[in-house]
Amino acid sequence: MLPEFSAQQVWEKLLSSEAPRVNVFMAVPTIYSKLMDYHDRHFAQPHVRDFVRAVCEENIRLMVSGSAALPLPVLERWRALTGHTLLERYGMTEIGMALSNPLSPAARLPGSVGTPLPGVEVRIVSEHPQKDGGPYVLHAEGNEQGTQVTPGLKEKEGELLVRGPSVFREYWDKPEATKGAFTPDGWFKTGDTAVFRDGAYWIRGRTSVDILKSGGYKVSALEVERLLLAHPSITDVAVIGVPDMTWGQRVTAVLTLQEGHTLSLRELKEWARGVLAPYAVPAELLLVEEIPRNPMGKINKKDLLRQFYPDAQGAPAGPA
Repeated sequence: MLPEFSAQQVWEKLLSSEAPRVNVFMAVPTIYSKLMDYHDRHFAQPHVRDFVRAVCEENIRLMVSGSAALPLPVLERWRALTGHTLLERYGMTEIGMALSNPLSPAARLPGSVGTPLPGVEVRIVSEHPQKDGGPYVLHAEGNEQGTQVTPGLKEKEGELLVRGPSVFREYWDKPEATKGAFTPDGWFKTGDTAVFRDGAYWIRGRTSVDILKSGGYKVSALEVERLLLAHPSITDVAVIGVPDMTWGQRVTAVLTLQEGHTLSLRELKEWARGVLAPYAVPAELLLVEEIPRNPMGKINKKDLLRQFYPDAQGAPAGPA
């Protein structure tokens, strides 16, 4: 274990010829981005890049991304540089690993978190009581054998629930928090919105901060972020929902740019209309030098909202 992250030291370890060699590497998306930045600055010559790719392909058996959503441009570029298709999966401290893409790179679906691992059961539900008195509407239920989708429902997404032997028993000495973390029938509530499609599960974000409601439409902040990162000038992005009397929430993009690049809101909107639905196009743009992240590479969007829109806290969101 290195005492702290250093792109130079990580690359030295990955490319080292000394035994034992690194053959499994796990990191958050931010680390992969920083490793690619270092690669661009220090591995400029074609023969050096060929050497880097050859060593990574030959020595490293598996490379995994987790703890935060993996932007598709990061996955694609890392594959081009190293030959590795990053393995995406989903887990939490309370449940361990629950969903994962297959071990075979060819079978992975970029952007998805795969299917339930052995022993894990999952559900996608809506918090609306059923006619038969159940605690929620069931959209999909699955395990390692497969997933059954409830026919006839218009909504295809909802909160992800998990059950299995890896799920924790309780929050230590917090009975009320423990009670609130589970449904009446014993499923753990992850707080994440998910959808099942194309034979896999897709995480659309934290229900509380990543599912925005703008003009009556539901907008996944994570999907907007993934698509905006394909812009040639954008290096990092966080999409937040700012309370708005008219729209409910304004889709707002907090961005960092490539050195020497500029980007106006008008230019961003024109570009985004080609890849996003009209209601998902950012209405506001904030340019910053760096987007703060915690040690796990995650962005606290509530802190971002408090930082840039202190007067919006507790403001009425209007009709949504």
